Amino acid sequence: MVSANRVQLTPLRLAIIALTVATALVHFALVFPNPIFILNGLGFLALLGALYLPIPQLARHRRLIRWVLIGYTALTIGIWLAVGWRTPLAYFNKATELLLIVCLLVEGRREKSLGARD
Repeated sequence: MVSANRVQLTPLRLAIIALTVATALVHFALVFPNPIFILNGLGFLALLGALYLPIPQLARHRRLIRWVLIGYTALTIGIWLAVGWRTPLAYFNKATELLLIVCLLVEGRREKSLGARD
């Protein structure tokens, strides 16, 4: 049994972690040391940590944190659509971000159907 402040690492959660870290790394590498891209990458990592790190104060807010990460990712895609460079790396990263959103939605739906809190 998993306590409310611990998160079991399922294949779906491992995929979410990998996709988020990959997206953050791409943002860190873009036009380094552009602070906007660095802050964007840090935002992804901070939200990932808030979602899965065993921090008891955040455990009951995981559903909200997941939605914030979905919105943050969608906002990143939207800003790229408005002003981003159309490079192969950018298209790859946007595909990664879209897959991240899908995985987060699937995870949220699974937890809702199971009645889980983490």
